[in-house]
Amino acid sequence: MDIQRRRILATLLLAPLMVACQQQQTGPQTTSTGNGGAVKLLVFSKTAAFRHASIPDGIAALRQFANEHHVTMDFTEDSSVFTPDHLKQYRAVIFLLTSGNVFDTAQEDAFMQYIQQGGGYVGIHSASDTEHGWPWYGNLVGAFFKEHPAVQQATVDVVDRSQPSTSMLPERWVRSDEWYNFATNPASNNSVHVLLKVDESTYHGGTMNGDHPIAWYHEYNGGRAWYTAMGHTSESYHEPLFLAHIWGGIAYAARLAE
Repeated sequence: MDIQRRRILATLLLAPLMVACQQQQTGPQTTSTGNGGAVKLLVFSKTAAFRHASIPDGIAALRQFANEHHVTMDFTEDSSVFTPDHLKQYRAVIFLLTSGNVFDTAQEDAFMQYIQQGGGYVGIHSASDTEHGWPWYGNLVGAFFKEHPAVQQATVDVVDRSQPSTSMLPERWVRSDEWYNFATNPASNNSVHVLLKVDESTYHGGTMNGDHPIAWYHEYNGGRAWYTAMGHTSESYHEPLFLAHIWGGIAYAARLAE
């Protein structure tokens, strides 16, 4: 085999590896789902710490939402899309099982500006285990994650059934999940409106002294924020009631009813 042919063969063999390395350096690309509707939502699932195995299940459920509710959703784990010009096209940004420090300073500033201009935020489960060193983000979420016991069944009390994310729920909702304890109680200074509380007497490992918010919403710094601490398991994203809970939160944050 002559030298030229060897070079061609080597290039062909190395091409897949070169593409993979390039993708790893540049990050995942943004993909879209929906029918091209006017309402656009951004789903962000970057992880810089623990990565949930349920992320694909969450993405699949949200793709189904896009088709059912005639909205367009963009899906990405690329934090470089957090620029003022890019974010302004979205009604809300959904932090799906994010973790760790996912932004640089410029991206933090862009997201903060987006909220201040009336944008919406939806946080699911480990969204509260994200950007621990950024106090503004902690206030947006409502509280930072601290710790959790093992996944187990517990009973959730519906505090407010008038909100779109809770109107379909039973007063006492029994389900399994990973029940987060928080560094602070988001309801302690009336900074959020609590929707759901988990009954600490129905499971082991709760440390919130019997007052344990697990989902809430509020208006913050010009925008809207909705958060649920549930959603650890893959099974969650196949539960009709949990999915209705999530969609109601999205509808609030994105002002879809308006």
